Amino acid sequence: MAETPAQRALTASTVALVVAGGAVAMFLPPLVEHTTASVLRIVGVAVGLATALLLHLVFLGIAARRLERSVPGWVALSALLFPVGSATALIVLSWFTDEAREPAPHSG
Repeated sequence: MAETPAQRALTASTVALVVAGGAVAMFLPPLVEHTTASVLRIVGVAVGLATALLLHLVFLGIAARRLERSVPGWVALSALLFPVGSATALIVLSWFTDEAREPAPHSG
């Protein structure tokens, strides 16, 4: 089956979240000493984190809009409860995408 526009946005949002998680991990032990050894490295990782987080929120909002859900609500959930809220938003919106693709059951 072909991927829907909402699924493409969710996939992009997931990739951005993984990149943001990797950038956060660079500031946690045991990588923090290596990361903070250079100002250029600190700035690079911080810019990568900010960019990935912004892209995650943008793509999540696009997916919510394509699924006709509340964009501010889903983006707020993701941003305020990061990273657990982000993962939850991705899972639930993905579930809504799968649910929308299934044919409605017949009654009768």
